[in-house]
Amino acid sequence: LLSLSCIFQMDTTEESYLDLFPLDAIVYLTPDSENVLEDIDPHKVYVLGGLVDESIHKKLTLQRAQEQSLQTARLPIREYMVKTVNTKNYHSETLAINQVFDVLSTYYETRSWSAALKAGVSSGKGYVLPDAVK
Repeated sequence: LLSLSCIFQMDTTEESYLDLFPLDAIVYLTPDSENVLEDIDPHKVYVLGGLVDESIHKKLTLQRAQEQSLQTARLPIREYMVKTVNTKNYHSETLAINQVFDVLSTYYETRSWSAALKAGVSSGKGYVLPDAVK
Protein backbone atom coordinates (compact mmCIF):
# COMPACT_ATOMS: atom_id res chain seq x y z
CA LEU A 1 0.00 0.00 0.00
CA LEU A 2 1.23 3.46 -0.78
CA SER A 3 -0.31 6.64 0.47
CA LEU A 4 1.52 9.67 -0.85
CA SER A 5 0.20 12.16 1.67
CA CYS A 6 2.71 14.74 2.87
CA ILE A 7 5.94 12.82 2.34
CA PHE A 8 5.24 9.07 2.29
CA GLN A 9 3.26 6.82 4.51
CA MET A 10 3.81 3.12 4.24
CA ASP A 11 2.31 0.60 6.56
CA THR A 12 2.68 -3.14 6.77
CA THR A 13 -0.31 -5.15 7.85
CA GLU A 14 -1.81 -8.56 7.36
CA GLU A 15 -5.19 -6.96 6.74
CA SER A 16 -6.41 -6.66 3.18
CA TYR A 17 -6.46 -3.24 1.57
CA LEU A 18 -10.08 -4.07 0.74
CA ASP A 19 -10.87 -4.03 4.45
CA LEU A 20 -8.87 -0.87 5.18
CA PHE A 21 -10.00 1.55 2.48
CA PRO A 22 -13.17 2.33 0.53
CA LEU A 23 -13.16 0.72 -2.92
CA ASP A 24 -13.41 4.09 -4.66
CA ALA A 25 -10.19 5.24 -2.95
CA ILE A 26 -8.08 2.33 -4.22
CA VAL A 27 -6.18 2.43 -7.51
CA TYR A 28 -4.51 -0.83 -8.49
CA LEU A 29 -1.44 -0.13 -10.62
CA THR A 30 -0.97 -2.68 -13.36
CA PRO A 31 0.89 -2.43 -16.68
CA ASP A 32 -2.14 -4.01 -18.39
CA SER A 33 -4.59 -1.22 -17.53
CA GLU A 34 -6.08 0.88 -20.32
CA ASN A 35 -6.14 3.87 -17.93
CA VAL A 36 -3.05 6.07 -17.83
CA LEU A 37 -2.00 7.49 -14.48
CA GLU A 38 -1.89 11.19 -15.27
CA ASP A 39 -1.43 12.54 -11.76
CA ILE A 40 -1.19 11.30 -8.19
CA ASP A 41 -4.24 11.99 -6.09
CA PRO A 42 -3.30 12.34 -2.40
CA HIS A 43 -6.78 11.08 -1.48
CA LYS A 44 -6.21 7.76 -3.25
CA VAL A 45 -4.41 4.62 -2.11
CA TYR A 46 -2.19 3.03 -4.76
CA VAL A 47 -1.61 -0.71 -4.75
CA LEU A 48 1.81 -1.49 -6.21
CA GLY A 49 2.68 -4.80 -7.73
CA GLY A 50 0.81 -7.49 -5.96
CA LEU A 51 2.96 -10.28 -7.33
CA VAL A 52 6.57 -11.08 -6.71
CA ASP A 53 7.40 -13.78 -9.19
CA GLU A 54 10.13 -14.44 -11.70
CA SER A 55 7.68 -15.13 -14.49
CA ILE A 56 5.29 -12.51 -15.78
CA HIS A 57 1.66 -13.60 -15.96
CA LYS A 58 -0.02 -11.35 -18.50
CA LYS A 59 -3.09 -9.53 -17.24
CA LEU A 60 -3.15 -11.35 -13.87
CA THR A 61 -2.98 -8.14 -11.83
CA LEU A 62 -5.59 -6.50 -14.08
CA GLN A 63 -7.86 -9.51 -13.66
CA ARG A 64 -7.40 -9.40 -9.87
CA ALA A 65 -8.29 -5.70 -9.74
CA GLN A 66 -11.34 -6.21 -11.94
CA GLU A 67 -12.55 -9.08 -9.76
CA GLN A 68 -12.30 -6.73 -6.76
CA SER A 69 -14.10 -3.90 -8.62
CA LEU A 70 -11.09 -1.60 -8.28
CA GLN A 71 -9.94 1.29 -10.42
CA THR A 72 -6.78 0.50 -12.35
CA ALA A 73 -4.07 2.59 -13.93
CA ARG A 74 -0.70 2.15 -15.56
CA LEU A 75 2.35 4.35 -15.53
CA PRO A 76 2.57 6.62 -18.61
CA ILE A 77 5.57 4.84 -20.07
CA ARG A 78 4.21 4.74 -23.64
CA GLU A 79 3.21 8.40 -23.45
CA TYR A 80 6.60 9.75 -22.34
CA MET A 81 9.13 7.18 -23.52
CA VAL A 82 10.07 5.56 -26.80
CA LYS A 83 11.14 2.04 -27.61
CA THR A 84 14.84 1.61 -28.23
CA VAL A 85 16.46 -0.73 -30.68
CA ASN A 86 18.14 -3.54 -28.78
CA THR A 87 19.64 -6.90 -29.65
CA LYS A 88 16.82 -8.91 -28.08
CA ASN A 89 14.03 -6.64 -29.39
CA TYR A 90 12.86 -6.58 -25.77
CA HIS A 91 10.37 -4.00 -24.49
CA SER A 92 8.55 -4.32 -21.18
CA GLU A 93 6.38 -1.98 -19.16
CA THR A 94 6.40 -4.38 -16.22
CA LEU A 95 8.51 -2.95 -13.41
CA ALA A 96 9.65 -4.24 -10.04
CA ILE A 97 7.88 -2.79 -7.02
CA ASN A 98 10.89 -0.66 -6.08
CA GLN A 99 11.01 0.79 -9.61
CA VAL A 100 7.32 1.72 -9.46
CA PHE A 101 7.91 3.32 -6.06
CA ASP A 102 10.87 5.28 -7.47
CA VAL A 103 8.73 6.53 -10.36
CA LEU A 104 5.85 7.57 -8.09
CA SER A 105 8.01 9.22 -5.45
CA THR A 106 10.04 11.13 -8.05
CA TYR A 107 6.88 12.25 -9.81
CA TYR A 108 5.36 13.37 -6.51
CA GLU A 109 8.46 15.45 -5.76
CA THR A 110 9.08 16.88 -9.25
CA ARG A 111 5.65 16.77 -10.92
CA SER A 112 7.53 15.63 -14.02
CA TRP A 113 6.75 12.28 -15.60
CA SER A 114 9.93 12.54 -17.68
CA ALA A 115 12.09 12.89 -14.57
CA ALA A 116 10.13 10.20 -12.77
CA LEU A 117 10.34 7.65 -15.57
CA LYS A 118 14.03 8.38 -16.06
CA ALA A 119 14.55 7.66 -12.35
CA GLY A 120 12.61 4.42 -12.28
CA VAL A 121 12.65 2.76 -15.70
CA SER A 122 16.00 1.20 -16.50
CA SER A 123 17.19 1.16 -20.11
CA GLY A 124 17.12 -2.63 -19.89
CA LYS A 125 13.33 -2.43 -20.20
CA GLY A 126 13.78 -1.21 -23.78
CA TYR A 127 12.35 2.25 -23.22
CA VAL A 128 14.12 5.62 -22.96
CA LEU A 129 13.12 9.25 -22.98
CA PRO A 130 12.98 10.69 -26.51
CA ASP A 131 15.93 13.02 -25.85
CA ALA A 132 18.11 9.99 -25.05
CA VAL A 133 17.68 8.58 -28.57
CA LYS A 134 20.70 9.36 -30.67
